Amino acid sequence: MTRTPDTHAAAASAPDRLWRNARLATMVGTAGGLGIVPNGALAVRNGRIAYAGPQSGLPADLRHASEVIDCEGRWITPGLIDCHTHLVHAGDRAREFELRLQGASYEEIARAGGGIASSVTNLRAASEDELVRQALPRLDALIAEGLTTIEIKSGYGLALEHELKSLRAARRLGLERPVGVRTTFLGAHALPPEAGGDADAYIDSVVRQMLPALAAQGLVDAVDGFCEGIGFSPAQITRVFDAAARLGMPVKLHADQLSNLHGAALAARFGALSADHLEHTDEAGVMAMAAAGTVAVILPGAYYFIRETKQPPIELLRRHRVPMAVSTDNNPGTSPLTSLLLTMNMAATLFLMTVDECIAGVTREAARALGLLHETGTLEAGKWADFCLWNVEQPAELVYRLGFNPLHTRIWRGQ
Repeated sequence: MTRTPDTHAAAASAPDRLWRNARLATMVGTAGGLGIVPNGALAVRNGRIAYAGPQSGLPADLRHASEVIDCEGRWITPGLIDCHTHLVHAGDRAREFELRLQGASYEEIARAGGGIASSVTNLRAASEDELVRQALPRLDALIAEGLTTIEIKSGYGLALEHELKSLRAARRLGLERPVGVRTTFLGAHALPPEAGGDADAYIDSVVRQMLPALAAQGLVDAVDGFCEGIGFSPAQITRVFDAAARLGMPVKLHADQLSNLHGAALAARFGALSADHLEHTDEAGVMAMAAAGTVAVILPGAYYFIRETKQPPIELLRRHRVPMAVSTDNNPGTSPLTSLLLTMNMAATLFLMTVDECIAGVTREAARALGLLHETGTLEAGKWADFCLWNVEQPAELVYRLGFNPLHTRIWRGQ
């Protein structure tokens, strides 16, 4: 790639940079395609896209930039977005992985102090600085593959001081690295040991204490819950979502992963940004999501890691035109995955999602799942200049390859 300074770009109105001679996958257009522009240009001014389209249509006032970059035919896509992660956690659960390989059940591991309970113990023992230190390598691995925006959930603290610590650590990651961070409060993730098995009393503390306090500090972008037999009932999640609605906060839901408690329909009833996992969702749930505009977040890493056999209803989601995002679900217990490129391949291989669906799933639809489609996820004028240049001959290579990173350059906010 050659970079050519333009000595004529002295006007204050000139864009910061112009990328030319590129092939664009704008993710804009009809029928859910990639929005391909075979001979394209992309201009950036003040960290925002000023133009993305055919090079022949570049407006005259955008042709002279402080820096003109010849992409030499490389592909440009929107920056990658990981819309469902538990990136901030302490320690690992590698020993549990070994035990499962030896035949131990999840219940046996949990009774021995493993499972989410072990992650709660580890997180509570860690300082905020330690959480940031441990999370940075995971974040760096994602950034190295083109990540520009990430969602990070709490949910391993399960008490106000520790949920606060988790969310502060997550926000700090966005200061430590050039990446957009969205934080989600997942207080309704599991019962802490001090709850003594009283789920309703614990939900009281989530609704009356934790959520208002964290919202008052501006640390919560969305509210999530785990609606499952080993998590919380639909009635308990409804209480959490009612509290979020009173505070004007969007919601999302871990829904129908292990059984069909009609979590997808519950999420849709609250106009949720997304319902995630969905392995056991039925057609009624899919139809409810379609009517509500709720995004389906597909998480092949967890399906693979815990050796699930029930696949999410991809064909039903297609039939009812529910947008599908794809995400790593990075977490220490069921998806220690830090590669969106591998995640796309898994979605294609395990669930037969198409190349277009996979790439849209980590760009446009991931942005939609975070309520950020007005700001990112496609290459359109006015949106953040978050995009990637790839050393590939066709977009399918981003999904096809295993253990290979073709990223040439990652651009975040035009830099």
